[in-house]
Amino acid sequence: MQLHYNVLIIDDEKELANATKEYFEAFGISAMCLYSADEAENWLNSNKADIMLLDVNLGDKSGFDLCRNIRKASDVPILFISARIATDDILLGLNIGGDDYITKPYELSVLLAKVKARLLREEKAKSNINIGNLSFDLEKRIVFKNGIDLELKNKEFLLLSYFAQNANRILTKDEIFSAVWGDAFFSDGTLMVHVRKLREKIENDPENPKMLKTAHRAGYIFNSEK
Repeated sequence: MQLHYNVLIIDDEKELANATKEYFEAFGISAMCLYSADEAENWLNSNKADIMLLDVNLGDKSGFDLCRNIRKASDVPILFISARIATDDILLGLNIGGDDYITKPYELSVLLAKVKARLLREEKAKSNINIGNLSFDLEKRIVFKNGIDLELKNKEFLLLSYFAQNANRILTKDEIFSAVWGDAFFSDGTLMVHVRKLREKIENDPENPKMLKTAHRAGYIFNSEK
């Protein structure tokens, strides 16, 4: 089972890392501590975090090197935390993909404020999806086509947003019913009617759909590469 935390703290100063973790959790921010680069790389192979707090000095390895490796596969926000305050170190951290560089010793309240602000920005970013000429505002439950509100009904919005959040993946009918209707016992006709209505609103030629396509004998796929 994949583990998911708001914050992953990677720091070989165990006492400081654990104190930071406990402080975050007191304010409702889930956190995980790891104490070496190897441990972090192994953990990240099968788990995820919304933000990383990454120390520069990690025993025999460098947090800079770990950042470079992470950036090969992920754009997760990385905030360096380090006692190294030289301008060259700060610039290096930011130039290789770090989103911020926080010097030690840090005030827990200030660090918490930075983390909360970053989490909020990440959450807002996730609520906005742009695919082709469609723009989704998931928070306001609005979808625009070429800047014009499609005025979707509730189930139409839920269905289209589910397709968009799972773009380029074949979705079975059971998956769709479970996610949008809450179970898998509605008829195929119900889904077909909703798909047809969506195609009429989002496709230039609903009879020859380019975005919301049928996957033969499998379900549907929403193509983001229109």
